[in-house]
Amino acid sequence: MKSKKYKNTVIESQSLVEPEAMYELQKPSKIISGLNFNDFQKIAVKVDFIQKEWAEILHLSERTLQRYAHDNSSFNSNVVDRLIQIKKVIQRGQDVFGSYERFNLWLRGNPYMLEGQLSIHSLSSIEGINNVLTQLGRIEHGILA
Repeated sequence: MKSKKYKNTVIESQSLVEPEAMYELQKPSKIISGLNFNDFQKIAVKVDFIQKEWAEILHLSERTLQRYAHDNSSFNSNVVDRLIQIKKVIQRGQDVFGSYERFNLWLRGNPYMLEGQLSIHSLSSIEGINNVLTQLGRIEHGILA
């Protein structure tokens, strides 16, 4: 059997180019540093929580919340993170119930779920926020237990 000679071909190196635009879609530093009291009010107007309830949910004193209002200063990153999560809950509640008012009534009614009872104070912890979102998902899909 005769062996064949093959030509040595040079394979050009190809580099993988990732689209840079995907990394520029959302810059967390802009979100965290840009939330001031006026932005908070746009979220707060959708629900009928009183100042004391907001202070408890955000883990601030009422006086600190008043100071933010007076100076229209930016919130620290912990408060901003909580506000962003609460904004998602409020929007989800509006989507499920059809209006912010119905969502408020439901949450103020201390609804029951498999893991216990929910309330406005559920929004003061990550676990509570997740429980509210879980229950909203169940309601949306007709699973009330």
